Amino acid sequence: MSMSPSAHRKRRPSAATATNKRRRRVSSSSSAAAAASESSDVSSWGSPLPADLVCLIGWRALAGDLRDYVRLRAVCREWRSATVCPRGRGLHDPRFHPRRWMMLPEGHGIHPGHRKLGGYIRFINLSTGAIVRVRLPLFSSHCILDSVDGILLLQRDEDTVIRLLHPFTGDIVDLPPLATLLTGLTPIQMKMFSWNVLRTVGATAFTVSADGVVTAMIGLFKLGRVACATTMDQQWRLSTWSISNGWRPLSFQGKMYTLHTPTNGSELQIFQIELPGPGEKEDFDRILCYLPAPKLIATCLAGKPRRPFYYLAECDSEILVIGRCLTDSLHVEVYRLSDIIQDRIVPVTSIGGNALFIEERVLSVSSRVHPTIVGDSVVHLHCKEFYLGHYQLATGTWLPTADGCARGGVPSPCSLIYHIFTCCCRPTWNKGGLLYQGNVQPSWRVKRKWREGA
Repeated sequence: MSMSPSAHRKRRPSAATATNKRRRRVSSSSSAAAAASESSDVSSWGSPLPADLVCLIGWRALAGDLRDYVRLRAVCREWRSATVCPRGRGLHDPRFHPRRWMMLPEGHGIHPGHRKLGGYIRFINLSTGAIVRVRLPLFSSHCILDSVDGILLLQRDEDTVIRLLHPFTGDIVDLPPLATLLTGLTPIQMKMFSWNVLRTVGATAFTVSADGVVTAMIGLFKLGRVACATTMDQQWRLSTWSISNGWRPLSFQGKMYTLHTPTNGSELQIFQIELPGPGEKEDFDRILCYLPAPKLIATCLAGKPRRPFYYLAECDSEILVIGRCLTDSLHVEVYRLSDIIQDRIVPVTSIGGNALFIEERVLSVSSRVHPTIVGDSVVHLHCKEFYLGHYQLATGTWLPTADGCARGGVPSPCSLIYHIFTCCCRPTWNKGGLLYQGNVQPSWRVKRKWREGA
């Protein structure tokens, strides 16, 4: 049967169509070849490395930052198999603790777990200024009380169970409910009790034994006691001794450090508080337990240092003692604890290019984090004008921070420096507020029954 010319033209592809198809085939072949070549290149320089060398490189990367370690493991399958996965070990292995990471407050009443955040929380690296966003939906039923080595101390709303959370690996360990401490309060304390007494945490420390048991210690600032519990316990127990509630403790390498001034004001004493070791925890009754008594490690005579207000801080893996004077001079002095122990009471003027943010707690922040942060300085509120400023240790000069002299509330958009400063005040940091002029401590807008007892 003969075919019409029109039908013949329909079945026969045009020259342009054929050319396009050939181009697509060539392009597809080129893309496949490029992908294969790229895969071959990755394999050629990644897989030949010995597994033990990759493992060593991984530990070196982990010494800098957990994110560097995660990126290294993401290079290829061979590198992942040669290195240890942090998930499941984030809490029990101190090498995986996100030490320099701090939860970043959002401000404007947007607390962790707020619906506008969609379950995400932002964290900032205090050494590099890097900011990451992590999905943590459990904040809808938990509130944050503290952060130690980047590990978050949480309270579950419905039963006050205390939990330690690694924000990047998702690892969690459960500790007894905070409400178990109520049986240890005296009748006078119970009469004046509010949940703020137990939730005002001055510092947190924890250790992990060889068999994986976590022992935690929290300094209850308003109660003047230290509470201790393990993952094997059913309740928290209080120390038989009390600590001075005038000085907030510092957590450092699994221990606590606190300052004390005797009633006559003749000297400044520095104490170290250690967690009980294996076999040292002996219960005296259902609420009091044995904790090693605070150990006096240093004493400073009156006037050395000569400031009436003192703070403890960690900076570049060492402890600093900060003396602050609330006079018109606003003078600040910084000392190394190691020098004080050796009776060398000499103030330092260089702290490695870092800035010490002082409020309810002290944070060491690198000047690389933000252009407005001045290295080798102390950041705190002006005692007279109540604006945020830098005190430069080398020159003894006082300079306002960005927007520091503004009046009328928090400026918007607000500089990152105020978000970091808010991290130094736990009662504001965990509720979505911003600390700007004075100690603003907002109340919980949600879950008040569980978080404030109202």
